[in-house]
Parts: sequence; C-alpha cells; structure tokens
Amino acid sequence: MSPVTKLEPPFTLPLTVGATRIEVSGFHRAGTGTPLVFLHGFGSTKEDYADIVHQARLADRPVLAYDAPGCGASGCADLGAVSIPFLVSVAEQVLKALQIDRFHLVGHSMGGLTALLLADRDPSRVASFTNIEGNLAPEDCFLSRQIITHSHDDPDEFLARFTERVGGSRFYGGALYASNLPHKVRAGTVKSIFESIVDLSDHGKLLDRFLALPAPKMFMYGEQNNTLSYLPALAEGGIELAEIKHCAHFPMYSNPPQMWAHITDMVTHADTGS
Repeated sequence: MSPVTKLEPPFTLPLTVGATRIEVSGFHRAGTGTPLVFLHGFGSTKEDYADIVHQARLADRPVLAYDAPGCGASGCADLGAVSIPFLVSVAEQVLKALQIDRFHLVGHSMGGLTALLLADRDPSRVASFTNIEGNLAPEDCFLSRQIITHSHDDPDEFLARFTERVGGSRFYGGALYASNLPHKVRAGTVKSIFESIVDLSDHGKLLDRFLALPAPKMFMYGEQNNTLSYLPALAEGGIELAEIKHCAHFPMYSNPPQMWAHITDMVTHADTGS
C-alpha cells in the first residue's frame, strides 16, 4: 500500500469573477489518477476535507479543496456578489487555473448545490459525484430559508441570531457547527448566498438535473434526515444512497469515518467501473 501523502502548503489564487476581485485560499496535492475536488458547505471551510490525508486508499490521489469567497481564508472585494451562480464561476476558474479537466466531485450542502450546477454545465468532466445533502428540493432550505422567515436588516445581527438558533437545535453536530460560524463566514455574504439557494431550490428543478447527470452518483445524508421526501426517487433513479449513522447534516463532524468510507468506495468503484 502506498504511503499517505501530505497536503502541500496552502495556496492563494487571485481571480476576478465578473467585476469582483477575490483571493481564493486552498490546499492541494499532486498525485496520480483522476483528482478529487471538494466543495464545502455554508459556514464551513476547506478544512472539512483535510482528513483526506488519513485515507490510505486515496493516498496517491490528486486533491483540491478551497474556501469559497467570503468564507475561511478566502477574500472577496464585494461580499454581496457571492451567490451560488457566482460560486460556480469561481469553481470553473479555480479548476482552469490549476489545469484540472476531469475530476471526482464531492460537495456538501451549499457546496453540493454548487457542485450540481458545475456538473450540469459540463457533465463530461465529472468522473463521479458524491452529493452530501446538497439542495435538491424546497424542503432542503431548513437553514437558508431563515433569510426570509427570520429576516433582519443588519447582516451581523441576522448571523448572530441564526447562530443561536442552529446551536440550540436537536440535531447532531449543530452546536459544533454554530460555534464556528462567526469565525468561518463573513456576515455580508449570507443574504445573497441564502437567497440564491432558496430560489434555486424552489425553481431550479434540481432533482431532475441531479438524476440526469450521467456520472456515477451518490447521495449522502444523516440518519436524522432519512425522511427526505425524494430519497425513493433517487433510489429508483439508480443513485446510490449512503445513510450516515449518528448524524444529521454534518457527517464530517458527527461521523467522519463512515463519511470517508463511502467517499472512498464511490471514487474507487467509479474508476474501476465495478
């Protein structure tokens, strides 16, 4: 078995998306085979996926993960410009800059929705897609729809109250996730991100687009969310379902060993065609 290879030092990539200047902070490593590209969720960062270094079966695999603009260590000159379509354009530019053509795609929540739209633009580039509770239907806006149900004119105040509500929820990982929010996301991004998530979830026909992608696909979800109404449709559509025990929306916090086992199986099976 090959030794586990470490991630290379973090990089900073200056880009312009539309008229907005951004600086993308990410980590990567070289390797052999089809790269893995990871997109994090709202209020999370690239470090959600840093444990790739402990996955011996993926030790030689090229890896890319980065912070979305306005999140983690990535800067953005206009925080209000950040939306899901904006993040798709960011992903395309980062992939171009790092000369990644075809890849295995893993996205969580906001990152799963971004990944779906990225894959939908050019399905031929995607070797496999692991969708970790990325939005597929209106019911998935249990976090983002709060921009409507609990609206506030002050972005900082909205984020503070949002953090309190999430931290007091009954779901696995909620308190841990909430405790990091003030340090991982700038308040000025929240409204535009959440509004675009709600609009796409309500009107974007996301489930149909996910089902139509030709690549091998997995939908991963926590056992506390196993009542999602569209799970039977995914199973009927031939999409692999991965239920993560002792988990709600955040498998990387609640049950990372099971999350990584499913990701590893998906990637290796997609490569071998088994």
